[in-house]
Amino acid sequence: MLAYIIGVVLFALGICVSVALHEAGHMLTAKAFGMKVRRYFVGFGPTVFSWRRGETEYGLKWIPLGGFCDIAGMTALDEVTPDEAPRAMWRFKTWKRTVVMSAGSITHFILGFVVLYLMAVTMGLPNLAAADPVQPVLASTSCAVSTTTKEQAANSTCPPGALTPAKTAGLQAGDKVLAVGGKPVASWEEMLTAVQATSGRTVFEVQRGNQQLWLVVDVPKVQRWSPSGVKEVGMIGASPQPPSVTTQYGPVAAIGATFSFTGTMFAETAQRLIEFPERIPAVVTAIFGGERDPNTPVSVVGASRIGGEAVEQGIWVLFFFLLASLNFFIGVFNLLPLLPLDGGHIAVVWYERVRDWIRARRGKAAAGPVDYTKLSGITMVLVLIGGAVTLLTVTADIVNPIRIGP
Repeated sequence: MLAYIIGVVLFALGICVSVALHEAGHMLTAKAFGMKVRRYFVGFGPTVFSWRRGETEYGLKWIPLGGFCDIAGMTALDEVTPDEAPRAMWRFKTWKRTVVMSAGSITHFILGFVVLYLMAVTMGLPNLAAADPVQPVLASTSCAVSTTTKEQAANSTCPPGALTPAKTAGLQAGDKVLAVGGKPVASWEEMLTAVQATSGRTVFEVQRGNQQLWLVVDVPKVQRWSPSGVKEVGMIGASPQPPSVTTQYGPVAAIGATFSFTGTMFAETAQRLIEFPERIPAVVTAIFGGERDPNTPVSVVGASRIGGEAVEQGIWVLFFFLLASLNFFIGVFNLLPLLPLDGGHIAVVWYERVRDWIRARRGKAAAGPVDYTKLSGITMVLVLIGGAVTLLTVTADIVNPIRIGP
């Protein structure tokens, strides 16, 4: 239980640090361009402590769920003092405002990449191809015995004097079977089918390290139980080597591997965002007692619980992979062209830019900043929808959480 609590706290702390750095990305780029940053706080609610350095107040608030960066004049409707007016954010060039508003998401992407890189050189990156067909690589050799009942099929004990075709022929753990009886095989299932269909002395083409070998296996026919009945098949007495869970890299190779892995994760994140609306009904079903689909959205609460279970079970790869995934998701989600997200503000900025460019081509003056009050209704609807989704996912993660394992 202690390990679980530590895991939950560590994951929640990781999220808090990510959000704090998100806001720091806004602050640092705004300052770099000369915009005035009034406040930078981590958390919400009453202030725990704060201090002022230069023109910016820094501090920590009691509720560690996010943070904020107060930049003077983010929109033309924001009130600014006379001394702030020349440095109001809305007065700066479009590309500078875009950089500042996208800096938070870029920070999440950098954090996710750094976490994955450190994983690559230490514990290894998860093998996303693990779901692919198992390669015909031997994990071990055993015996070939007949089984005519379900109970016998479940018993892997080799009786005295049992045939050991694979071992007798010289096959070893780690050998990759390339062909059976001259027929190439690319997966364990293909090899199994080829073996079951043959009998007697059969040539196995094998890759062992840098060597290519041809071993003759005397394949016996045995009775094998299956749910569809007992049938006679060829058998060599070998078990498959499961795919590697992770792949570790050197410091240099890890750079390319991490970029490739990051690209895959971006594609997965985009797919999850597309599927997001259609998975909400499954969340509601889970709240009222239905089975929780592991592919349904989770809240910060649910992600922290999964992180806690990962630490409790010693699956640190899952802990850090989940943390990196969450950073990528937040980064991409925040760039959606919807207010009040940063992507919504970026969309408005570029709308102004394109609109004024068209007006200039028509010999008209620039129309000025967008009136955000006209967008307040849409913004409020999106805020309410976001709040409702958050409430649903938090509730589901409390009453019917996604768990690791059975």
